[in-house]
Amino acid sequence: MVGINELTVNFGERYLFNKISFLINKQDRIGLVGKNGAGKSSLLKIIAGENQPDEGNVSTPADFTIGYLPQDMDFGHGKTVLDETKSVFKEVNLINAKIDDINHQLETRTDYETDDYMELLNHLNDYNERLSLIGGFTVDADVETILKGLGFTPKDFNRQTDEFSGGWRMRIELAKILLTKSDLLLLDEPTNHLDIESIQWLEDFLKVYNGAVVLISHDKAFLDHVTTRTIEISLGKIYDYKTYYSKYLEQRKERREQQMAAFTNQQKQIADTEKFIERFRSKASKAVQVQSRVKQLDKIDRIEIDEEDTASMRFYFPPAPRSGKVVVEANGVGKSYGDKRIFNDANFFIESGKKIAFVGKNGEGKTTMTKIIVGELEHEGELKIGHNVNMAYFAQNQAEELDKELTVFETVDKAAHGEIRKQVRNLLGAFMFGGEEADKKIKVLSGGERARVALCKLMLEPINLLVLDEPTNHLDIRSKEVLKAALQKYDGTLIVISHDRDFLDGLVEEMYEFKDGQVKQFLGGVYDFLKSKKVESIREFEQKEKTVAKVEKVVTDNKLSFDEKKQLEKDLKRVQNKINNLEKEVERLESNIEDLNIKLMNTSTYSDDLLVQYNQAKVALEKAMNDWEEHQLMEEELKGKLG
Repeated sequence: MVGINELTVNFGERYLFNKISFLINKQDRIGLVGKNGAGKSSLLKIIAGENQPDEGNVSTPADFTIGYLPQDMDFGHGKTVLDETKSVFKEVNLINAKIDDINHQLETRTDYETDDYMELLNHLNDYNERLSLIGGFTVDADVETILKGLGFTPKDFNRQTDEFSGGWRMRIELAKILLTKSDLLLLDEPTNHLDIESIQWLEDFLKVYNGAVVLISHDKAFLDHVTTRTIEISLGKIYDYKTYYSKYLEQRKERREQQMAAFTNQQKQIADTEKFIERFRSKASKAVQVQSRVKQLDKIDRIEIDEEDTASMRFYFPPAPRSGKVVVEANGVGKSYGDKRIFNDANFFIESGKKIAFVGKNGEGKTTMTKIIVGELEHEGELKIGHNVNMAYFAQNQAEELDKELTVFETVDKAAHGEIRKQVRNLLGAFMFGGEEADKKIKVLSGGERARVALCKLMLEPINLLVLDEPTNHLDIRSKEVLKAALQKYDGTLIVISHDRDFLDGLVEEMYEFKDGQVKQFLGGVYDFLKSKKVESIREFEQKEKTVAKVEKVVTDNKLSFDEKKQLEKDLKRVQNKINNLEKEVERLESNIEDLNIKLMNTSTYSDDLLVQYNQAKVALEKAMNDWEEHQLMEEELKGKLG
């Protein structure tokens, strides 16, 4: 389908890519992985035709279309959300304009019998047929579905795009790309500006997308749910695994262990042969054997160990200074922007040493609350910061706002004061900016490298309250794991906003949910929070609430008549039968997925048809599990009504 052929890119004296080749097949779901700076974004740009390689080429079939979402882009101005999104339908818009013109002529003309009039009718028919062929009649419905899935409400559709933040405007660009229905989607960090609900909608969309998808993401859960193939970029080479991310980690470890074992065995064989040759080289009676061993040695296909890129951040937060028992206390805190009420009457207190997460849909007030806490916003009510609290704040766009003309060293040195300035070089080394890397200008760094610089600035003085707004955006998976480990050991107080389920899991012990203008506390981690809703996503939770409402309508009070009780028992029996059938269906699908996975990992049995079956089975399994959970909830409600 798409061939990447002997691709080579040089950066100075090193290879970014060294003669890499692979194929992208129809229906592939590929996750590109590797550390920041390995070349993931550069590879997408080359496939998209934005950049050219030094050697090699990318081949595509005729009339092949590619949709590309980069990490950064320039946004259009002067249009509503709806008009900007629809602008992607260039041919549809052009045909509709011609149809409107013809209809206007037909309304005003009266020469019904002339050839010109009949010609207009023929053109109108041709345009309508073409519109039908390219899906022009479903544009409005498609646009509404995609925009709602990405978190926009119908009220947003007619707002100017300039009213939205950069993150929301990236969602508009993502919507436009999804609507192109391209043969290949290239998505560079598509989840960076999405909340959990929108991420899970995008997962569902990409699973059944009728085309190939190549994506870069540092969200392990997202990669596991969407991809079926993983391509690792490391030190100029690629390693292709026909499986999802978590399984790829296992297979990579097994491959390296097997490679090491084979290398060790071969080295022993070579050493023994060389020892024999050296020992009997001068003996005429052994000349034939020695010559045989020399030829044997020449014929050995030497095993080379793949060079492994083990560079990563290595740091920990210094001990936190002692603070008062209550670090943050909110009493009746509210915030509005003009007529728009963000939240109202928020009451909570955060104790010293606690690690909490702010969760909820974008626009519900998570970032607003962090800005109130760090003193950047005025507000209603009272917000108190506790005794001896020394806080550091990582803003969502902090990495992007670094001075691009300064070097890495100048950026951190400028923010350092006192004795810590003597340690700036050492500190930068811990964040993978050793030697010449520290003298690079900010403007040439990748998004992940800029994020590491911004994180490094947090280390310049001891702190006991860390407020982090989306700190993992742009960080590669290895760097995220290092940051998470450092935060787990941190003995101060942590407030974090993140949509990354894997990052939050095992890190936070309390959640504050921002929803419908309210702030509610939940004791437990991210998966406890989702499990408490009996769901895997907030969207499903909202759907379940509607289901519960339907069940509650069956009985309006606890005094049941004989007929009402019989009806409830009948409903309960029906729901329980459905649960049993769904459990059998889940078992069947899980078994089918396991069988298909085995066949897909075997090169002799792999096929595109099997991959399609595998993707369809995964979607069917998720639907069956959702149905099962919904009927479990209905069963509980019905049992409760029956007493």
